Amino acid sequence: MFERIMRSLELVKASWRILMEDKKLLAFPIMSGFFTLLVIATFVIPLIFSNGAYSLATNSVTGIVLLFLFYLVSYFVVIFFNVGLISCVHAKLNGKDMTVSEGLSAAGRHIGSIVAWAVVAATVGLILHMIEDRAGFLGQIAASIVGGVWSLVTLFVVPVLAFEDKGVFSAMKESLDLFKKTWGESVVGTISITLIFAAIGIVGLLLLIGTLFIGNTTLFFVALALFIVLVAVLAILASAMQGIFTVALYTYAKTGSAPGIFAPGVVEGAFAPSHQQQFGPGNI
Repeated sequence: MFERIMRSLELVKASWRILMEDKKLLAFPIMSGFFTLLVIATFVIPLIFSNGAYSLATNSVTGIVLLFLFYLVSYFVVIFFNVGLISCVHAKLNGKDMTVSEGLSAAGRHIGSIVAWAVVAATVGLILHMIEDRAGFLGQIAASIVGGVWSLVTLFVVPVLAFEDKGVFSAMKESLDLFKKTWGESVVGTISITLIFAAIGIVGLLLLIGTLFIGNTTLFFVALALFIVLVAVLAILASAMQGIFTVALYTYAKTGSAPGIFAPGVVEGAFAPSHQQQFGPGNI
């Protein structure tokens, strides 16, 4: 397990190197975050001025419908820009260069699949939210576990939709098959990326808390502003890194060979233990 973790960290480092070499990839999570904030404002502000007449609570049909629409639009935004991101990453891993506008065009060509996947994701999100609301603490734990598993087994849905032009349910089945081949690497790699940025965020939070003991109000609010900026930057970087990592993982799971832009041996070393039988000479 220690070796698997170290190999996954090498993949994360390689993904970081790619991101630093092609910083335009950051444009996609930035746009995704911006439009997600607009979606939140579009739903939340009218609810505030409704004086409680409407809400996103699941104790009424209206609340359930509004919450579903909120999830649907939010997921659509995230998935759309994610398709643009992975399209650019996929092109780069194959020695080509795709501009941000070309990435957005690629996402536009898959608008139907993006809407369909957003509907499925929104439905699952709504169900999990209802479980959390109605089953108390145990429901929250169950929803968190199910949500985590769902995120992992559908990790490759977006790449399959973007690169194979399959329907949503076929993409879900393909994603599950790919996850079975790379479950260890998928879990360790995803957790590694999360932990790295979470650790930086925790350090920032501790520094913010530390300013409370100084007793300087101005210093605290400056630190708070910097912490908010830090969280936003970490979220953008983590999203871009996850996109690069997922495409690299998808490419290897589909072809059995490492994308050329990664350092020799990095991807092969990370996946050799679980793919030797799958792609070994005697099994081709």
